[in-house]
Amino acid sequence: MLGIVRQRIARQGINASGMRIQSLVCASRDYSSAAKEMTVRDALNSALDEEMSADPKVFLMGEEVGEYQGAYKISKGLLDKYGPERVRDTPITEAGFTGIGVGAAYYGLKPVIEFMTFNFSMQAIDHIINSAAKSNYMSAGQISVPIVFRGPNGAAAGVGAQHSQCYAAWYSSCPGLKVLAPYSSEDARGLLKAAIRDPDPVIFLENELLYGESFPVSAEVFDSSFCLPIGKAKIEREGKDVTITAFSKMVGYSLKAAEILAKEGISAEVINLRSIRPLDRAAINASVRKTNRLVTVEEGFPQHGVGAEICASVVEDSFEYLDAPVERIAGADVPMPYAANLERMAVPQIEDIVRAAKRACYRSVPMAATA
Repeated sequence: MLGIVRQRIARQGINASGMRIQSLVCASRDYSSAAKEMTVRDALNSALDEEMSADPKVFLMGEEVGEYQGAYKISKGLLDKYGPERVRDTPITEAGFTGIGVGAAYYGLKPVIEFMTFNFSMQAIDHIINSAAKSNYMSAGQISVPIVFRGPNGAAAGVGAQHSQCYAAWYSSCPGLKVLAPYSSEDARGLLKAAIRDPDPVIFLENELLYGESFPVSAEVFDSSFCLPIGKAKIEREGKDVTITAFSKMVGYSLKAAEILAKEGISAEVINLRSIRPLDRAAINASVRKTNRLVTVEEGFPQHGVGAEICASVVEDSFEYLDAPVERIAGADVPMPYAANLERMAVPQIEDIVRAAKRACYRSVPMAATA
């Protein structure tokens, strides 16, 4: 396959350096006069389609991405349009096709590796961490690894402990990787484009339960040049009493919690992190210095989590601005239960965020006092 792609690139006379400069130009945009809606699934599909059309070095590889058009139909129509040379179905061997993808990136291609779930990326973690993440540093910048690892991350519904884990904290602890977690259709489209254009390996954490959700998008989001900057958070809702940070599906929960809090006179500022590594520490600290309170929300385990890193950043840079202890909302510190009632208890809920924000604002009786 590499030989075929190399021949096509040579025939088309691509200027690699020029393409890299062009691909790294990304502008930050927000919603403006949104008139249309788009599902997260369509946002991801269109981003893949446009990037594959713009750059013949981009190819997609993974289980069922071709003939079946993706386990979640993210790659729908791409096999017919680009052929089996650039939409590669693989056996059930994450270690195998991830290693092939990293090797292709060494060669100068731009693979997009799809995991049916990020839980399966554990089969390939040596290639991701030791081969992809570290090569640029270990080669003193001589080797670039422009590869994207993408797929659904975190809890879905009734799929058990082995298929419900959030890997945001796992991968964001590793130097050399960039870790993105989109929430809305704008996030999905803009961040995936940025990830594919980036010269470094990117972990792209989607959420299965968000694929079918529709979000309003502006006309500029549909522009083929649209992309979002890596490392920049977005303030989804402005507020003055408490800051709530979240990513992926938990952004939606946080926005709903903010609506409930507003009815009780608490103005919550909701920050959509978008990028877990690099983390937009400046935006988080600026918000905390305004609201003087912080609630972090994530699906993953509490110990060594993304929220813990945010807490450390705020304590280091904005401790004197805090008027209350930081509240951390995370998944339960247990493997995900299979039973639906226990599963709900193991994942953060809207009411958990509301209670935490009230505690931070001293609007509720501390749990210790009710014991």
